[in-house]
This record gives sequence, C-alpha cells and structure tokens, in this order.
Amino acid sequence: MNPFIERKVGRLGSIPFDLIKNEHFIPAIKKGIEEGHENLKKIKEVVTPTFDNTIFALEHVSDLLDKASGVYFNLHSAEATPELSALASEVSVLCSGFSSDIFLDQDLFKKVQYVHEHQEGLNSEQKKLLDDTYKAFVRNGALLSDTDKEKLRKIDAELSQLGPKFADNVLKATNAFELKITNREDLEGLPQMIQDAAFVHAKEKGYVNTWLMTLDAPSMVPFLKYSKKRELREKVWRAYSSRCVSGEFDNQGIIKKIISLKKERSNLLGFETYADYVLEERMAQNKNRVFQFLNELVQVSKPAAQRELQELKDFAKKKANLEDLRPWDTAYFSELLQKEKYDFDEQLLRPYFPLEKVIQGVFDVASKLYQLTFKPVQDIAVYHPDVKTFEVHNKNDDSYVGLFYCDFFPRSTKKGGAWMTDFRKQGLNIDHKIEEPHVSIVCNFTKPTPQEPSLLTFDEVSTLFHEFGHSLHGLLSKCTYKSLSGTSVYWDFVELPSQFMENFLLEKEVLDLFTVHYKTGEKIPQEMIDKLKKSARFHAGLFSLRQLNFALLDMKWYTLEEAENVDVEKFEEEATQETRIFEPIEGMNMSCGFSHIFAGGYSAGYYSYKWAEVLDADAFEFFKEKGLFNKEVTSSFRQNVLSRGGTEHPMNLYKKFRGREPDPKALLRRDGLI
Repeated sequence: MNPFIERKVGRLGSIPFDLIKNEHFIPAIKKGIEEGHENLKKIKEVVTPTFDNTIFALEHVSDLLDKASGVYFNLHSAEATPELSALASEVSVLCSGFSSDIFLDQDLFKKVQYVHEHQEGLNSEQKKLLDDTYKAFVRNGALLSDTDKEKLRKIDAELSQLGPKFADNVLKATNAFELKITNREDLEGLPQMIQDAAFVHAKEKGYVNTWLMTLDAPSMVPFLKYSKKRELREKVWRAYSSRCVSGEFDNQGIIKKIISLKKERSNLLGFETYADYVLEERMAQNKNRVFQFLNELVQVSKPAAQRELQELKDFAKKKANLEDLRPWDTAYFSELLQKEKYDFDEQLLRPYFPLEKVIQGVFDVASKLYQLTFKPVQDIAVYHPDVKTFEVHNKNDDSYVGLFYCDFFPRSTKKGGAWMTDFRKQGLNIDHKIEEPHVSIVCNFTKPTPQEPSLLTFDEVSTLFHEFGHSLHGLLSKCTYKSLSGTSVYWDFVELPSQFMENFLLEKEVLDLFTVHYKTGEKIPQEMIDKLKKSARFHAGLFSLRQLNFALLDMKWYTLEEAENVDVEKFEEEATQETRIFEPIEGMNMSCGFSHIFAGGYSAGYYSYKWAEVLDADAFEFFKEKGLFNKEVTSSFRQNVLSRGGTEHPMNLYKKFRGREPDPKALLRRDGLI
C-alpha cells in the first residue's frame, strides 16, 4: 500500500506521515508523472481551449506528483535521514524532467496562447493566473527552437541535482564538527543553561563527562557570544566559516556549475544575466535598481558600522588589552559592551521567554490582530515527535481557517536556520472545492534540559514571530487558485508579513501578553523592557552592513559574466570589498555555505530582506500611528496584504492597505540611522 497513490489522508485532509515510508516516494512520483502525462494529453485534445479546460486543468495536471514531491522536499529539509537524502538526485531529476515536458511542449503552449489571446469574460484573478501561466511557459523555454529547448532541458535537469547536493554538503559539514570539552575551566563565561544543554547533547552522543559544542545555532551563537576562551571561540568560528570550502563536502565546484548553468539558461531565454531573468518578476524590476537600492543603504550604513566597530575595538582594548580584534571576538565583546552601555544582559530575558509561553504569546497577538484561535490537536500525524499541530479558527464564528504545524528543535537530520513551508496550499482543488491551507514552521531553538524548559533568547523569539508572520500569510489566504494563494507573491514582497511581525516585540502592550518568569510567574519588569528598547538599535549599522554584504555578494554572483574559471575565494573577497569590516582570512568563505542563494529560493533575491524592511517599517509606522490593534488597520492589512496572495501586483496591494507607496526613510528612522 502506497499512501500517496491510494490518496490516503488524515483528518482535515492532513498528510498521513504515520503511513509514509521512504520506499513510497519514487513509485508515487513516477505514478504522478504518468498521471500528469495522461492529463496533458487530455488538455492537448481539447478543440477550443478555455480557461477551465486549459489553465485550470494545468493547475492540477500533476496533483499526485506535487503532493509526493512536496512532502519529500519538506522532509529533505526537516528530517533528512541518510536513506531519505539518498533519493534526492532521482527525485529532482524526475520532477525537473516532467516540468520540462510541460513547458517545452509546443502543442500545449499553443493552447495556453489561444486562451491568452481570448480573455473575454474572465475576472481579474483568472486573468492573473492566465498571465502567470503564459509567462511561466515563455520563461521556461516555450518560444525557443527545438535545439535550444533540448539544451534548456539538460540545464534544468542538472540544476535540479546541484541545489540538493549543495544543501546536503552544508548539512553534513555542519554535523561533522564537534568541540568536545572535558575541562570545566573551558566552559568559563557560558551561561548555565548552555552548559547544561551541551552536557545533555554529549550524553545523547554517548560521551561521558563531556560538554559538546556544535555548529547548530543554539550551540554556536551563545558560545561565540559568551565563551571567555578566545582560542576556542576562534576554533568554532573557523569551523563554521570554512564549511564546504574544501575536502569531502567541498561546494566550490558546485557553486561555479550553478552560476554557469543559470547564466547559460538566462542567455538562452534572452537575458544578459540570471539576475536579469529573476528580476523581471520582482518589484525591483532590474539589477540596476537593486544595486542602486543596496548602494544607497551602504552609504548610510557603512559610516555607522565603522563608528560602531571602532568603539568596539576601543572597548576590547580597554577591557582586555586586546590590540587586534578579530571576527571571533566581535560577538563576545559586543555582548560585554551592550551590558556596559545599557546595563542590559540578554540572558536575563531568557527566563521570561519559555517556549510554550512564547507560542501562546504569538497566538494571542494573532488573536488580537486578526481574531484567530489556535487549538492544539493530537490526532494529526507528524513526521517527528517534536512536531506539534494546531487547528486554526476564526474567533467570531468558529469557522475553520487551516492546520498549523510547528517543529522547533535542532537535530542532525534538520538543516540549520528557520523557515515556513506548507503541505497544502489554500484554493480550489480539482473538484472545484476550496481547500484550507496546511502550514508549517521549522526552527532550531534552544532545547529543554532536565533542569529547565526551553528558554528562548530574544533573537529566537524574533525568529518565531518572523516565521509566524509567513504562516499568517499562508493561513489567512482567501484566493480562488492555489498558484496565486498565500506566499505565492513576488520574492521581494514575501518578507513583508514576516518582518512586520517582529516589530511587535518591542511594544510593552505585546510583551505583557506573554512574558512571565517561568519560575515566579512575574511579568517582565518595565525597566527591562526599557533597556531592551534602548538596546534594539545597538550596532544597527553593523547589522545592516552585514545584510547588505550578503545581498551584494548574491547579486554579484548572479551578474557574473563567466564563472567556470573563477576563484571562489578571490571572487568573494572582491565582491565584498565595500561591505566587509575585516580583512579576508585564507580558507574562510561565506559563499560555500550560503544555502539561501545556492540551494534555496533567494538566488539574485537576497536583497529582498532589505527591500521588505522598507515596507515593514513603513507599515508598522501606520500601526503605531493608529494603535497597534486598531481594527480598521488590522482588517485592512489582513484583507489587502495577507489574504490576497499574488492576485495583484504587490505595490497595488500595499497602496490599498497604506493609501500610498512606502516611505523609503521609514527603515532608516526605525534603525536610528537618520
């Protein structure tokens, strides 16, 4: 019995993870492709193409394939056992091949073209889906010659394998590093909670009387921030910064191949660079505008970052007689400086942020903003015992909104970072019935220990609010067609709902909803909130410059003329010259572990974070002006931004909410840079 092929579902149409085994994926994907070809044949046989028999039919041409491959790739990120990972290449090639079969089929394109030329009687959402479908064919080679179509097919097949291989290398390189501490003196400076977590992790690995530090964020970040042992900080920093630069998991060759193939693909389609290809379907529109946008921010951020760095160097010299501040020192001395300037110790916040309370807090914020309720449920199958599930309803009439999954803790089978994804998009199914969304967030938070529950840092709380913002974009979708619903928007708009949610965490009205000491039950003191708000702009220039460094590196990779013979290390050194704050160190390379742009959706799109920051800062100013939970404003944001997906151009949606275009200076005001 194959649960995919037999269309098995759990309650609410949920994925039956309890029935799914690794051996089910390939047969289900092959069956899905077989059914897809049968459905394509039916579309091509229609005499008079219409929206329903062509465009809507294409939307559901491969539902079985989409479900099986969607579950596979979600698990490949969140629960990538060696057995599951071994299937990645075959799954990718099969999916890429079928995608090419669709977009390179001339007869099929003629049907789409006919509907595109006969749009009479279609509503705006139908026209948007039709336009998107037509563009997808053109942007995937429908207008190419047969020879060039075959070239494109081969390129796409190869690219489909390279991204998963890059990500797999990063995961394996991350897991390969272990810092085993057996001398208690080497723990000096580390908060007790971090020590306890390291001891538990070591015990789980079978190590006796050992504290284990890894490159997972809940271990590495506090180690670099609090460890007094400079030589150990350096060891951890170098291990992280040299991932996949050489050796068994070397990604340099993969980077050059990805860049070369994407350039070749873009040239075939008539674009000068891959960035030109990507930006045709973005708010920013072209690479010149992106570079101008980023460089304008550099002009403001760099002087601030230089002042902040000099202050940090002076402080390190005064505090520890350190003459030569290095990258592995910045987090440590920044933490000490922040304590001295603001009398603020981030670790003192942890007891007020037990994970369960923070989860309830983000639910309470959603309830006050959008009148939602979240009910924990136990009868939905999950892919790992850590995963929790919730039913989401509208508070006013108890109508069902969707299903919400949460997966919070790191493990060796999960890639680093945090992300939102879905197992089912909102919109019409093949039977013309609206299906509610099934949305998931995946994070890597501090795990509980036998002594304490999971107590989050403020950064981790911000991450939860960020990913939850993405989730609301998916859950509150009210679109007709799945291809346009939820987060199916321009990539430089998709971070607005997520980054927008982070703003609430500096508001006492919001913090009072959920911040209570896990032992005493006391509310977070006003004095601590004041210190948090004052310290929020601490090193704003350095943080901004860091993001701009990533964004410019991404853009320079994807506007590169020729990558085959490029020296990856030297290229990065030159590309980041204007945004680096330290001289390059041989063997250290950010690109080789930059999964966002080589194995994720941010190729030529990392600038989106800064672009969306302008939007979210401007949007939140409106909320502050009218009242955080003003019903008119919250209703407008839900109706015009969160519920409309990609049914209109994002600037139109934003203007419907805000009444005007965003003010670019809103971000600089928020960060205190002007």
